[in-house]
Amino acid sequence: MRIATWNVERLRHKRDLAEIIGTCNQAKADILVLTETDTRVKPDYPFAYHTPLLTELRPDYYKPTENRVSIYTRYPLICQHQTYDAYTALCVELETERGPLLVYGTIMGIYGNRHDNFKQDLPKQIRDFMRLSAGGKNLCIAGDYNLSISDNYYYTTEGRKLVLDCFNQIGVKILTADRVWCVDHIALSESFGFGAAPLIQEWNEDKRLSDHKGIVVDL
Repeated sequence: MRIATWNVERLRHKRDLAEIIGTCNQAKADILVLTETDTRVKPDYPFAYHTPLLTELRPDYYKPTENRVSIYTRYPLICQHQTYDAYTALCVELETERGPLLVYGTIMGIYGNRHDNFKQDLPKQIRDFMRLSAGGKNLCIAGDYNLSISDNYYYTTEGRKLVLDCFNQIGVKILTADRVWCVDHIALSESFGFGAAPLIQEWNEDKRLSDHKGIVVDL
């Protein structure tokens, strides 16, 4: 199984749209979570799920094609779960070859980790994680965490501690935690059985197509 995530920076590089879509397809992920995305980004997947268009919130600010989170997958849907904010976090339960998996695509702090929004929204997301993982359900949390884990690239001490404490409590491991200069992460319930050393690759390391690197985990 391959799981990938990428923040496409509100499609600011729309002149490179075909290359962005091609890059998404080249990842060959079974589950791809895009953040700060746009409905014009349409990778080749049989199933796709999206947060609502942001013009519903602020038509004066967002382009009519923008949304915050999209999940593309080769797995069929079991059901969709409610999140604390339908515009910022999306949770779908998928039927995989390893059994049901809840995929929670998110942006932790839409204005970065220094803004009040991050401090207000992160505890609400943590409550989502606690609720959704209850009863031993397997959970994948992927997207823009606005936190580096292994270095001082971009983080807050409080934010990092809240996330790690929650994940330790519910048995979720950040598979991408040791990547440097990385704020986009893929975390997975340890009970899902991903092995000791998943293979991790990155793309867009020169930040040409977006101000974020893409990252993919092979389980």
